[in-house]
Amino acid sequence: MLISQILDDAGKRAVVVRNGSEASVLKGVASTYELVQEAIAKGQSLTECIRGHELGAAVDLEQLASEGRLLLPIDHPDAAHMHLTGTGLTHLGSAATRDAMHAKAKNDDANVTDSMKMFQLGLEGGRPQPGHVGVQPEWFYKGNGSCAVAPGGDLVSPGFCEDGGEEPEIAGVYVIAEDGTPFRVGFALANEFSDHVMERQNYLYLAHSKLRPASFGPELMVGSLPEKVEGTSRIYRDGAVLWEKPFLSGEGNMSHTLANLEHHHFKYDVFRQPGDLHVHMFGTATLSFADGIGCREGDEVEISAPGFGVPLKNRLAFKAAEAGAAQVKVL
Repeated sequence: MLISQILDDAGKRAVVVRNGSEASVLKGVASTYELVQEAIAKGQSLTECIRGHELGAAVDLEQLASEGRLLLPIDHPDAAHMHLTGTGLTHLGSAATRDAMHAKAKNDDANVTDSMKMFQLGLEGGRPQPGHVGVQPEWFYKGNGSCAVAPGGDLVSPGFCEDGGEEPEIAGVYVIAEDGTPFRVGFALANEFSDHVMERQNYLYLAHSKLRPASFGPELMVGSLPEKVEGTSRIYRDGAVLWEKPFLSGEGNMSHTLANLEHHHFKYDVFRQPGDLHVHMFGTATLSFADGIGCREGDEVEISAPGFGVPLKNRLAFKAAEAGAAQVKVL
C-alpha cells in the first residue's frame, strides 16, 4: 500500500491511497499526519486505520505529477517539529565513493581514511542480533521541515555553496507518540541533496555540506522495506539524459540493519518528543559526483524504484552569492 498527498481540483490537500495500480482519495482525513495520529490513538496499524475510512474518487497520480499537484507524502503542521536527518557509509560499496573523495596515501593502516575506518566498523558491528545494539553509524542533520521540498519542487543551493548534487536514498518516516514511542509510518524515495565539493575539501565539513534542502516521496510505502531495493537515479539536462545509474538499498545491500540505524537515532531523548515527525535517510553508494558530473542550474533529478510508485523528480537551482557576511544585531 502506498500513501500520498495531493492538491485536489479545489486546491485543497487530500490524502490518496494506492493499492496496485488504483489510487483513490481517502475520505474523512485531512492529512497523512492526522491519519497517523488517529492510528496511534486507536492502537491500530496504519493499514487497519485506512480500511476504516471510505475511499472516494479515483485519481491519476502520474497526471497530477505533471501538473505539479503532488505534495510531500507527510508533513507536520509546524515545520519546526519535523526533522530531516540521515546516516552515511551504511551501504555496501558506499565506502569506495566516500574514500575517493577523502583519499590519502594508503601505504599502511595508519593512513587509511576515517571514512574507510567508519565503513569497516559498520561491516564488523552494524548488523547485531535482534534486540542487541550494534556499532553506531555516521549521522548527520539536514534541517527541519522548512528544508523539506515537495516532489516536483526546486532543490535550491545557497549562494555560498560549492556544489549541489543528488543522493538517491530510501528514507524511513516516523511519528513520535505521546509517550515518546517512535512509530515507523513507512518508507519513501528520497533525494538527500548535498554539497560534495565542500565535503571533499575536508571531511569535517560534512556537517556544513549536509545543511541543504531535501525531497522525499511522492508516495509512502506502508509496511516492511523489501530486503533488496534496486532503483535508478537519472539526471536530465535540456531534456536529455545526462547521467544514469542504478542504486541499491534495503538491508540485503547494507552494512547496517535498519533496527540498528533506528536505535542510534532514537536513543536520544531529543528525538523522542511527542508529536514530532522524523524523516531519516539511510544512505547511498551512488551519486553522479563520483562519476565527475557537476550539476547545473535547471538540471532535473529523477529517482525511481519498483514498488515506490511515481518517481521522485526535482529541479536543481542555485541562489546568487550574497555580498558580505551574515549580520547579527545586538539587543
